[in-house]
Amino acid sequence: METILVVEDDPSILRGLELNLQVEGYSVVTASDGEDGLKQALERRPDIILLDVMLPKLSGFDVCRQLRKQGLKMPIIMLTAKNQEIDKIMGLELGADDYVTKPFSVAEVVARVNACVRRSKQFETSETSYVFGPYVLDVKGQVLRKNNVEIELSQKEFQMLKLFLENEGKVLSRQEILAKVWGFDYYGTDRTVDNFINKLRQKVEDDINKPVYIMTMRGSGYKFTR
Repeated sequence: METILVVEDDPSILRGLELNLQVEGYSVVTASDGEDGLKQALERRPDIILLDVMLPKLSGFDVCRQLRKQGLKMPIIMLTAKNQEIDKIMGLELGADDYVTKPFSVAEVVARVNACVRRSKQFETSETSYVFGPYVLDVKGQVLRKNNVEIELSQKEFQMLKLFLENEGKVLSRQEILAKVWGFDYYGTDRTVDNFINKLRQKVEDDINKPVYIMTMRGSGYKFTR
């Protein structure tokens, strides 16, 4: 049974999400402010976090930033009343995996959670590690190491790198990457993929302007080589 942490300061929304997620078979932990949400996340290590942006004491952005700094890699779905692209990009840059804009239906949020669970299971594999150059991607531990030194990856960065390694030499379109890493129901754009490619290159390429692993195929997408 997966555990979901819901951090939301509106009591009616919090209760609605809690009840519906429990009906779906999830174990649900709740918090009504950012400080308590951060505390619950660090102590309980939930499988998925639903995180409101506008929270008392500590904003959802700050909570997300702190969790990623602590090395927690579970999926984070932001719940936001803001509909501007910059707010969504900021959440993704901080390490969030998805977002839902208020007002939303509880059914939509539950569907997003279910999709996160399916994608996590999709990335389970019999391979235990991949080696390229001085790097080793530990699949079970979801850790990237360079010469035995750990390099921190977000869950999306891990999934994207694993996707590339599984499809070495194959050109992957941006839409294909979006579908396989974020899911078919994700309302992202090509820019989302490009942003994450740039972040991933900063971790695996000596010179991001002259990549040797993650190659841009102009007009087509990206290809992994080694």
